Amino acid sequence: MWDHEIRAMASSHAIVASSVFMATVLPAVLVQGFSVYGTHLLWLYSVAGAVAVVNIAVFWLLGVSQPSKKHTLTYKMSRLVRSGLYCLLSCLFFHTVVVLYGAPILESALETFSLAVLLTTLTTLRCLCVLGPNIQAWIRVFSRHGAMSVWDTSLQITVACTVVGAWLGAFPIPLDWERPWQVWPVSCSLGAVIGFLTGLVAAPSWIHWHRKHLTYKSK
Repeated sequence: MWDHEIRAMASSHAIVASSVFMATVLPAVLVQGFSVYGTHLLWLYSVAGAVAVVNIAVFWLLGVSQPSKKHTLTYKMSRLVRSGLYCLLSCLFFHTVVVLYGAPILESALETFSLAVLLTTLTTLRCLCVLGPNIQAWIRVFSRHGAMSVWDTSLQITVACTVVGAWLGAFPIPLDWERPWQVWPVSCSLGAVIGFLTGLVAAPSWIHWHRKHLTYKSK
């Protein structure tokens, strides 16, 4: 029943995943001295930028976002401004949460905010692409049994995997191993990206496996 949507999702996820690969490989070829550890912030923003551009392009081409009844320029500009505000608030939210979990407040503020930007790109931006700047839709999707489409279920899985990945990435930091990937916030951002990629694979796989039992209802 959901085969067409699942194939479209798997294809789009493969494209998004390839953008992470390209954002890692191309700078290594073009920028002298580039490395995931040594120039971590450059890698982080390279991945965030690539994922953002590809996400927006893919979801726009697929027409996944909720249809709008208004097509005026004013409404579109208002929607764009609200989306930007959501992204800014998301960055501040993630920054605050990370600091509350023990990140340096002032000493590594740029690194902490950069991690927040990455998390926003991997989670909030995808929600904006699918749901738009609609807080009621966000609350519905992330509530129990709130998904109304395979794309809503995909959001639930990818967001959860990304956040859990970032959280698990923090565990090696206090260990006295003196490894380059233990420098803040390398392991957390790597964990977030790995979690995100895991979610991209897990979402269509889980939906395909349970497709006969999916009963989405309009609410």
